[in-house]
Amino acid sequence: MILGLLFAILAGFLVSLQNIFNSKVGEHAGSWTTTTLVLGLGFVASFTIGFLFEGKQLFQLQNMKTWYWFSGLIGIGIVTCVVQGIKLLGPTYAMSIMLTSQLGFALMWDSFGWMGLEKVPFTLQQGSGVLIIVAGILIFKMNGKPKSIKKMPNSIKSLHAEK
Repeated sequence: MILGLLFAILAGFLVSLQNIFNSKVGEHAGSWTTTTLVLGLGFVASFTIGFLFEGKQLFQLQNMKTWYWFSGLIGIGIVTCVVQGIKLLGPTYAMSIMLTSQLGFALMWDSFGWMGLEKVPFTLQQGSGVLIIVAGILIFKMNGKPKSIKKMPNSIKSLHAEK
């Protein structure tokens, strides 16, 4: 279990790091160029490492459903949406929404047993956990900024602008 926790923490670190890198590439290149670069380099690296560690076994894909082959296409949507989400919302807000969405959909797929997963009964505790995370994101986003600067006296507007 400890090893699983460490891998999950490392994955979270790597995903957030990659998303920041992707958004920086997206500032200098178009969305499709960014996606091509990210997934192309990922393909080259994973193919090379896979071939070094697994050899010819890398190509043994028997007993796999045909539609599983298309999972890499989902990566196109992921990279494109992440780059745009970070560009429009900023890294922290975009990542918190993405992770909450990921958790909510994973809970749904587990609860219904979709995608070939073993069905795990939904509990009120699980649903409440997701809602608490959503509430946390809303609190984070509201972060105490005044709703309307127009209604403030000029002296307060200038103080707010300095922050």
